[in-house]
Amino acid sequence: MLENKNPARTPLSTLGEFALIDHLTQHFQCQNSSSVLGVGDDAAILDFTKGQTLVSTDLLVEGIHFDLSYMPLKHLGYKAVVVNLSDIYAMNAKPTQITVSLAVSNRFTLEAIEELYAGIALACKNYAVDLVGGDTTSSTTGLILSITALGRASKKEITLRSGAQDNDLVVLSGDLGGAYAGLQVLEREKAVFEVNPNNQPDLSQYGYSVGRQLKPEARKDIIELFETLKIIPTSMIDVSDGLSSEILHLSKASQKGIHIFEDKLPIDPEVINICEEFKINPTTAVLNGGEDYELLCTIKQSDYDKIKSHPLVSIIGHVTDFNSGCQLITGLGQQIPLTAQGWQSFKGEED
Repeated sequence: MLENKNPARTPLSTLGEFALIDHLTQHFQCQNSSSVLGVGDDAAILDFTKGQTLVSTDLLVEGIHFDLSYMPLKHLGYKAVVVNLSDIYAMNAKPTQITVSLAVSNRFTLEAIEELYAGIALACKNYAVDLVGGDTTSSTTGLILSITALGRASKKEITLRSGAQDNDLVVLSGDLGGAYAGLQVLEREKAVFEVNPNNQPDLSQYGYSVGRQLKPEARKDIIELFETLKIIPTSMIDVSDGLSSEILHLSKASQKGIHIFEDKLPIDPEVINICEEFKINPTTAVLNGGEDYELLCTIKQSDYDKIKSHPLVSIIGHVTDFNSGCQLITGLGQQIPLTAQGWQSFKGEED
């Protein structure tokens, strides 16, 4: 008997909205004591008896924020959760719950949406957060995904963008430029495939960078590290739109200048190789690439000895007075003003 190579494709119209929600969320179990009631009623019930509650929302639109020609739906679900959790971690807080809202066109089958939710479920498991609600509706133009993340922290632990002080150290987790480099590779392979659909891309030599683009991770470990070392950053932000943009955000909120050093910027060797292949300056990828979701923060000089040799973080600069501006210091000692050239959602076509 021949094996059926065509998987089942169930139209979403066979379920309806409420049956679809029940089907997709039936295996989600609450892991946090603050989640009193999750999916299944008119509203979730949360009990935050201690500390303060943080809320962050992100919207992902097909064709704007992701391309399903190379973004697997399971990866999309995972990434959509992670980028929201990253915002909670950037406040030095612990994420605890998410809600998921989804608009889909009739070209998506039940099995496709199950893949999306498999990624969401994996992220919930890995970061110990609960899915407690959301909404589904139809769309005429593909897939739209909105996730809201909630978290908690004590008032004294919460870190804003506005607390940087003169002479604070500028600290960065991980390395930058990988997601941007991975995107260049994926876009090139997509263009090749469109010309020759029989061509199968070999991404083996680009595994790190492609992974940074398709399946990023939020830096939960850095928040845990700071807690262990008894470090409360004076300001913090996650790197979603490029290092330059995030430094300018911290500078504006804190009313301080920030100087970073080019030779201190952490870049993975694979990213450098990809940049050479595409004739891109690696520093440009780091400053303007975005989507790495590393944590950028400032800490007191007195905390220097706690992290000076730690492999998870790099000290890349220092905070100065506001009139000094935001500068990149090159290896030759030149000062180059930082400008925000990363992702801008409403940038006009004429720009």
